Amino acid sequence: MKIQTLIAFVLLGLACSGAAIGQGKTIVAAYEVVLTDFRPPATSNGGAAFRACAECERQLVRVTATTRYSVNGKTVRLDDFRSAVATARNRGTTLVGVLHHLESDTLTSIELFLR
Repeated sequence: MKIQTLIAFVLLGLACSGAAIGQGKTIVAAYEVVLTDFRPPATSNGGAAFRACAECERQLVRVTATTRYSVNGKTVRLDDFRSAVATARNRGTTLVGVLHHLESDTLTSIELFLR
């Protein structure tokens, strides 16, 4: 599942980068983090906090009204996403996919992968 998720985020990142691909400029970064290293946004214009790796510093990145939230591939509202995060079990092995648009410094997509 990790490989499929990573491939999906890479392809999405390539699709979002458009003309910048030819310029060698990175526009989107995809992260796969465990739920223990992730804090969801409180509001649709707030920020989500996450660590890209165990040794990395925590990042706080803004979300916008256009940020897409999904649980196991199904698009949900922010409230439903927060509920799913709050009730998730096995937080140390549950994965969250985060798509960070670097130019605008916002999150374009957050996906929770429940087992």
